[in-house]
Amino acid sequence: MSEQPTDTSRRHFFEGLGSLGTALLVGGATPPARAAVAPGAKKLRYALVGTGHRGSGMWGAAVQKGYSDVVEFVGLCDPNPKRAEAARQLIGIDCPTFSDFDALCRQARPELLAVTTVDAHHSEYIVKGLDRGLRVLTEKPMVTDERQCQQVLDAERRNKRNIIVGFNYRYSPRHERIKNILASGELGRVVSVSFDWYLDTQHGADYFRRWHRLRQNSGTLLVHKAAHHFDLINWWLAADPVEVSAQGKLAFYGKMARSATATAGPVRTRSAATSTST
Repeated sequence: MSEQPTDTSRRHFFEGLGSLGTALLVGGATPPARAAVAPGAKKLRYALVGTGHRGSGMWGAAVQKGYSDVVEFVGLCDPNPKRAEAARQLIGIDCPTFSDFDALCRQARPELLAVTTVDAHHSEYIVKGLDRGLRVLTEKPMVTDERQCQQVLDAERRNKRNIIVGFNYRYSPRHERIKNILASGELGRVVSVSFDWYLDTQHGADYFRRWHRLRQNSGTLLVHKAAHHFDLINWWLAADPVEVSAQGKLAFYGKMARSATATAGPVRTRSAATSTST
């Protein structure tokens, strides 16, 4: 990262979460330079709900490695107790684990909650966290449909508190470089953008081997994956869209793909999909 905050304490830096993704994206490497923490300063009480790969990794082990002098893990929550315990060991912390979210809040008394559950459950824990007076950050996408979005917006208004959504694509060096070039005015005023993002059969296929493949879990790949791309455009241009339209089809995975295969016989895409590694 080319710019890091230097005018706040390390605790305030983490609370703001403005550049948290820097350390997380590089796998817990040396965190950004920050002001020294006063000896004996109280750490921020931090809890995690959802202990899958992203939670135990980016928001778990990397936070513990880079920010353990600023935050203290006080609880992990997951409906699968074995997974929560495995995450605790992976992160390398000594804190209680919970299968009940309300018990986590009552007993662990977190100040900051990270929501890294299956996408469709984000809104439930965001709203519960806000209503308990917690600071809340969530993995992208914030929610999976407009009903959940309204629930989160209502919870923010009644609690007079905003959540933070972790868009880790913003912290890629090349994406930050594009942002800096556009903001500098070097290219002049942007009047048109064409943005195409192609998923190959390795990375793209991986989503269809796990829970993301089901609409009720992820809201489809247009929500789970394309949320990155919409955010990048909005961030790069420092602008919000005023009108949106969309079209799409199921062209490779699912019923249409199986039907095409049955009609045309064996095709290369089938062998390519089955030969990729997870």
